[in-house]
Amino acid sequence: QVQLVESGGGLVQPGGSLRLSCVASGRIFRINVMGWYRQAPGKQRESVATITSGGTTNYADSVKGRFTISRDNAKNTLYLQMNSLKPEDTAVYYCNVKAMAFDAWGQGTQVTVSS
Repeated sequence: QVQLVESGGGLVQPGGSLRLSCVASGRIFRINVMGWYRQAPGKQRESVATITSGGTTNYADSVKGRFTISRDNAKNTLYLQMNSLKPEDTAVYYCNVKAMAFDAWGQGTQVTVSS
């Protein structure tokens, strides 16, 4: 069983920055893709950024140039550095890990961008 715990969310003013972290524990092996998703009120969950086991990254058009996804394999931790935040970035952000044997989600962390 795999557990994911996100942290780093909060309230920030437009133009500000936050860094989200996701720590994975449990039977972690043969990971294919790790990623961040978000869901705003009344909207479907959407992909924000993903990173493969080989390090290839992919970003939603709305966050390109502002967000950076990275991973620390030694610490089993996934990060999302978010800069130049906008009110439309407000959402619950979820960590996801996909492997051959599992597809795990974290509980989510709230990010609110407001003045």
